[in-house]
Amino acid sequence: MTSDPLSDALAVADARGVFSGGFTAGGRWAIRLTGRDKVKVNVLVRGGCLLIADGATEPVVLGEGDVIVSDGQRSYVLCSEPGLTPTDPAEVAVDPRTGMGALGGGEEVVCVSGHIDLSRDSGDLLRRALPELIHLRSGGAEAPVLRWLTGQLMEEMTGGRAGSAFTSDHLAQLMFVQVLRACLDEAAALPPGWLRALADERLAPALRLMHADPGRPWQLADLARAAAMSRTTFAVRFREAAGVPPLTYLQNWRMSLAARALRQDSIPVAALARSVGYTSESAFSNAFKRTVGVAPRRYRETAASRS
Repeated sequence: MTSDPLSDALAVADARGVFSGGFTAGGRWAIRLTGRDKVKVNVLVRGGCLLIADGATEPVVLGEGDVIVSDGQRSYVLCSEPGLTPTDPAEVAVDPRTGMGALGGGEEVVCVSGHIDLSRDSGDLLRRALPELIHLRSGGAEAPVLRWLTGQLMEEMTGGRAGSAFTSDHLAQLMFVQVLRACLDEAAALPPGWLRALADERLAPALRLMHADPGRPWQLADLARAAAMSRTTFAVRFREAAGVPPLTYLQNWRMSLAARALRQDSIPVAALARSVGYTSESAFSNAFKRTVGVAPRRYRETAASRS
């Protein structure tokens, strides 16, 4: 692993960006969107509309260049006005060449969509770190890069060039990274989790140590020293930001690493146990089962059958 927790989390969660199309709209229109096992990303390329999340009392006004990210737990409606019956995306005719559908009458609004596939993230590492809904306004610090990425995505959609599907998927992933970076700038809106802890400059050095060398037998005193705090102050601040004590975070991170290795590699369980800091296979297996819900060998078998 590296000393970059954000890159590590994206790799361990097997997060994969996929461009999934979009739509043009005009007149009176509404469409319901949901992410299911995916983090949904919508970019309003042209025009404006409303977003109404399930359970929300007030709509969110979206303007040109705004970006919406949903954690996939709740569906939401994009619409021209409240009170309209939303269309199901399955009922929208899509141009197979561009992946774009058409709603209402006209093209005053253009929205492109991508998603981050988290179906391999059995521990919900990324999803638990995100709020249910993120609204990045076009004037935000990350907006220029997002606008450029969106422009590139639109060119890939309409250009019909060789490799456009591959390129579009990677652009969707880069958009998600920019969204996460924007979240780090607005840490107060994040739920307790590793992303909020990473946004805390005092805690970040300890996080980087754990990510760079997860197999080391870190003690609370080591991590507190890296953060230039007393053990008590560090433990309280870390738990408030991350939602768990530092050594619990370390164990959860080790189990996330182990889960990825079991999905991707044929490394023996005993060797895997040593690589994440356990001196015995049985101790590792017990810890993995407590955290993930199944024994390592069963987890590997299940992952192999799914793939």
